[in-house]
Amino acid sequence: QRGAVAEADQILPDDIVPVFVLGSGRCGSTLVQEVLARHPAMAFVSNIDDILARFDRSGRWNNAVYRRVPQRFTQKGRVRFAPSEGYRLLDRAVSPMLVAPDRDLLATDATPWLAERFQGLVARRVAAQHRNVFLHKFTGWPRARFLQAIFPNARFINIVRDGRAVANSWLQMDWWTGYRGVPGWTFGALPPHYMDEWDAGRRTYSLLAGIGWKMLLDTSDDCEAALPAGSWLEIRYEDILSNPHEQFSRMLEFMTVPADRGFDRMLTSFGFSSAREAAFRHDLDGPALAALDVSLGEHLAARGYVL
Repeated sequence: QRGAVAEADQILPDDIVPVFVLGSGRCGSTLVQEVLARHPAMAFVSNIDDILARFDRSGRWNNAVYRRVPQRFTQKGRVRFAPSEGYRLLDRAVSPMLVAPDRDLLATDATPWLAERFQGLVARRVAAQHRNVFLHKFTGWPRARFLQAIFPNARFINIVRDGRAVANSWLQMDWWTGYRGVPGWTFGALPPHYMDEWDAGRRTYSLLAGIGWKMLLDTSDDCEAALPAGSWLEIRYEDILSNPHEQFSRMLEFMTVPADRGFDRMLTSFGFSSAREAAFRHDLDGPALAALDVSLGEHLAARGYVL
């Protein structure tokens, strides 16, 4: 780990701040990334950079172009220009291990070779984009201990959403492989106590999705406990929808990024919608909802969710 950090310090200037938005997937982290990327301080990887990964584009004009693209041309499900998790680029330029691990990545996974490649990727982009904040998003395993070993001054914004809503949304996604069971899904083996819980629940897929959310939440708690004080901020997706100005102000302050009038105006006109916030209540049947309430109860209560 010390070797990785030493290599990293030689590549990335000290005044560059990497900020990683984390979340379980289907939790609102994409919304957060895409809104924050409209602030003029942000460098990021775009979906075009990712599609053209073999050309290793630096995205020189990403921020300037993205701030001028109307919101309707950045929405999923259509031809668009937007920030990206950049998994094709990371697979090619850093390591496949970063893209699809079967467990959370740890500080001990950050070898000097891998750290140099990742730091180099970030350094080239912040230099080309003339920004001092590199904004990126990871979903699924948080990878925060691994990332902090490579980027010692990194900051992490963890987005949490009601686990019942997340489980419901996972079940509707074509990328969710929980129907293959464990360990055929994305997250590897379940801890023994969660495997026992799933067995006791007759291995229903809705329960497995809820247990997956719990497992990722447990891991994010472990990450927060291991990271330097002041480097972790957790925000509920529902609070962002109810008061976006307040929550994005918290994020910018946490990132030590100054307020910007253009960004504030964009927030005022941005279309935040809570239409699907409680869709799980009618998308899932009574037995599935009852099982999730029991399974996720303690985790939900700890984050202020009402059963």
